[in-house]
Amino acid sequence: MEATTRTMLQTILKHFPFELNPTLDVSLFFFFIIFIFVLFKLLKRTRNEHNLPPSPPQIPLIGNLHQLGSLPHRSLTALSHKYGPLMFLRLGQTPTLVVSSAHFAREIVKSHDVVFSDRPQTTAAKILLYGCTDVGFLPYGEEWRVKRKICVLELLSLKRVQSFQYIREEEVAELVNKIRQASAHQHDDRFSINMSQMIIAASNDIVSRCLLGHKFETADGKSGFGEVARNVMAHMTAFSFGDFFPSLRWMDFVTGLIPKLNATFRELDAFFDEVLAQHKSARSNEDEDHKLEKKDFVDILHQLQQNHRFDFDLTQVDVKAMIVDLFIGGSDTTSTTLEWGFAELMNNPMVMKKAQEEVRRVMGNKLKVEEDDVRKMKYLECVVKETLRLHPPVALLVPRETKSSVNLRGYYIPPKTTVFINAWGIQRDPEFWERPEKFEPERFEGNQIDFKGQDFEFVPFGIGRRGCPGVAFGVASLEYVLANLLYWFDWKLPDETGKSAQDIDMSETYGLTVVKKLPIFVQPTPYLIKS
Repeated sequence: MEATTRTMLQTILKHFPFELNPTLDVSLFFFFIIFIFVLFKLLKRTRNEHNLPPSPPQIPLIGNLHQLGSLPHRSLTALSHKYGPLMFLRLGQTPTLVVSSAHFAREIVKSHDVVFSDRPQTTAAKILLYGCTDVGFLPYGEEWRVKRKICVLELLSLKRVQSFQYIREEEVAELVNKIRQASAHQHDDRFSINMSQMIIAASNDIVSRCLLGHKFETADGKSGFGEVARNVMAHMTAFSFGDFFPSLRWMDFVTGLIPKLNATFRELDAFFDEVLAQHKSARSNEDEDHKLEKKDFVDILHQLQQNHRFDFDLTQVDVKAMIVDLFIGGSDTTSTTLEWGFAELMNNPMVMKKAQEEVRRVMGNKLKVEEDDVRKMKYLECVVKETLRLHPPVALLVPRETKSSVNLRGYYIPPKTTVFINAWGIQRDPEFWERPEKFEPERFEGNQIDFKGQDFEFVPFGIGRRGCPGVAFGVASLEYVLANLLYWFDWKLPDETGKSAQDIDMSETYGLTVVKKLPIFVQPTPYLIKS
């Protein structure tokens, strides 16, 4: 009997799209059976009483969890083609709405944005983001408005982004030198460099200096900033029983998730404490005439603490929570988009040639790419837009949660419903995009469509009140890095692969961002400027 029940339980657990290793006894199995029966009755009654959006068939207990797959953005897009652009799912016990249509996204923002402006308080967010006191996961309300205002006006304004241009220039110059030095050592056609690794390192260094004032390197020369960021990103998307089955929250202790999250938080908190202490010591030793001459985000937040400019006192925890937001939002998203953009250029030689010709025409024979030069590169801007369309860094926008029940085009949406806006699916919708699977920057030539949240068929940075405030910061790095790579080098694949550019592997790995599964290895040839 015991062996049979264990086999049945294992069969149920196999439907989860995550690796589970719970220690369960027979009595717990019978608890599950009772739980399944009660839940099934409740779900059936709810659906009969309310006109919920269409839903794929559900399995008792796990609902639609088994249908997420290893790449949820693709799985949900496929389901939306069958069940419609507005789907109601049950992910465990969690009611979930999936929006895969620009029309529904527009209606949410234009008519119900406040109702859809909360965030689900996930297990990882509560532990890693200082109890969700950060801007990203803080519940909608006055405190959130003040903190977002600080981000928009003080940290991520266009003027502030432009003030960090010297950092972008210095770090990209270092990247160019590293590539040039590597290419000088090539002896045969089998030589190649790991471009993914270089792009990620450069992106992390730019964000680290803007945010924290300097780079943090480990003993082996890797970015300490990047290492901590990757740990946080991995844990933010780890499967939690508590998120999908609130009544089974205790299972997160059994599986070891909570201890792991607490250990990562201690590492993160100690890292920020060290950074804040270093800033305090450095600034106290500076002359008044030079104090805060070149301010990073930590300096700005410290200054706001002292000046009390807002009707809200920023505590040390608030400062660290806001830093971790920028830390997560600015590192992996930028490097991921850069990597996809470079891969698409390698994958599309004619686009590469056209973009390179524009960059070199604008530059002439100048020895330094400047911000004013990049603004003149209109086709490069189209390349960046098309990269963001095909590869939005957060394919399923950071989830929202409904504050109350709402009627959306005749459908009843319950309160406390988690809402996923499928940017990946929306931006490949053939209703708005011709040949949506093709990388064609030309589609943006003479087209005023933008990614600032008002064109709902193009939403890589989110929409409405919860849209990303760091658009200008991220795009400035994307355009500047790509312009330099196109200007200073010609690129080809290593001959040893025996592959053409069209054969580059474009498979994905899903996480908080959708990253390229395999790194890009290329052969750079320095471009000789004509005198």
